[in-house]
Amino acid sequence: MDKNQAGIQFMKEGKWEEAAQAFMEAIEAQPADPVAYINFGNVLTAVGDTDRALNFYNKAITLDKDATTAYYSKGGVYYDAQNFEEAKNMFELAMKKGLETGDNYFMLGMSLAQMGNSRLALPYLQRSTELLEDDAEAHFQYGLCLAREGFIDEAITSLEMAVQLDALHADALYNLGVAYGFKEDGEKALEMFNRALKVQPDHLLAGHGKKLIEGQNLQ
Repeated sequence: MDKNQAGIQFMKEGKWEEAAQAFMEAIEAQPADPVAYINFGNVLTAVGDTDRALNFYNKAITLDKDATTAYYSKGGVYYDAQNFEEAKNMFELAMKKGLETGDNYFMLGMSLAQMGNSRLALPYLQRSTELLEDDAEAHFQYGLCLAREGFIDEAITSLEMAVQLDALHADALYNLGVAYGFKEDGEKALEMFNRALKVQPDHLLAGHGKKLIEGQNLQ
């Protein structure tokens, strides 16, 4: 196992110091290889040292302007810092350089959604669900985006897929309740709010939705 593979294994085990050591040795052995710089940056990101992480990602890009995962990793740092404009730019660059992964489409869509551009986010989030078929969060976020743009029937389909993949996804259940309420299907809306509360009893929005539906039923 080479140093990069060893470092990745250490990361999976949460052994950050050992991972950092392995990647540093990989850099020393092959200082012109961008991969180890990206991996070391990922360790720094994981432990919260994002300023230094960006330096390593930038070094990787200096060595290889087409190092797609460096752009993707930079995008992740900016996204976590709520700098969604810069995050969007990095995910777009990664895509233009050839990174056609579900994760990159998802994060590009999420960045646009966070910037209030739900309509622009839709095709990227849709593509992420195609590439990440079994990812409940991808289907959930796509469903939310559809709902924001008024595509309620399509949103219900996507949110139901999220729940099918993760029956304990309280937010997907709550938003299904909202969607059914919008369709004036109070019985189905109440069912979803109750399911959300069963998963997460302190889900305030689901509790509020449940009271609204029950109040309407009493009238």
